[in-house]
Amino acid sequence: CLPGGDALPLQRFPPSSKQPVPVSYPAACQPCRLPARALLRPAKVCQAGDAYTREKFKPQPTRDLEKEKRRLQNILATGKDEVEEDVKQVFLRKKEEEIAEPDRFEELMNEIQERREFLAEMEALGQGKKYQGIVLSEISQKLHEMEIIDKKRSEEMRNTMTKAFPVGIKSNLQD
Repeated sequence: CLPGGDALPLQRFPPSSKQPVPVSYPAACQPCRLPARALLRPAKVCQAGDAYTREKFKPQPTRDLEKEKRRLQNILATGKDEVEEDVKQVFLRKKEEEIAEPDRFEELMNEIQERREFLAEMEALGQGKKYQGIVLSEISQKLHEMEIIDKKRSEEMRNTMTKAFPVGIKSNLQD
């Protein structure tokens, strides 16, 4: 059997003195027979199975439809695309920016101080001439940025004061 490529027989043949006893296995216990060489399945058999079927695409909403409806209703009713939540967010952003500005002013002060200390150290080591131009130009840039921040703060204070006391300031300006 082996030289032909066939599988070995499952039954044992007893010696010639004994008679063969038929062996019966239940269907679940019988070992499965593997072919001697691998068999390829035809394409039709492969396609008939579930291997080539895809799940159908089910799109999900990517945005809040109720929110979109309210926005469109607002546009049709008022002719404007203003949402109250956006106004609140802008207000919060402005407050954060106002808080961030004093921090930036302090940062600039610290950076200028660090550059002065660096220049003093370099002069002590005899390298002051090498770094003096660079450090002084950086300090002047920081001072210019500080002036811009100061102007913004002054303008905001003027606007706040004119809104709070419009009559008193106008009369003082006319005098």
